[in-house]
Amino acid sequence: MHLLQSGVDISVIALWLGHESPTTTHMYIEADLKMKEQALTHLQAPDTEPTRYRPPDTLSAFLRAL
Repeated sequence: MHLLQSGVDISVIALWLGHESPTTTHMYIEADLKMKEQALTHLQAPDTEPTRYRPPDTLSAFLRAL
């Protein structure tokens, strides 16, 4: 998963793992997504309201000066 998330093509990963085709490698990706979905079902929504990030004045001034 780390290789795929880093932008490595799935066919290259399949070759490195010795798989005959990327289809075999794709099964691992699907299994990983299923595990993530199962984990997410056990979470509760946070009790906080979403807020917008407000950068400090020094950061805003620095970015404007670029």
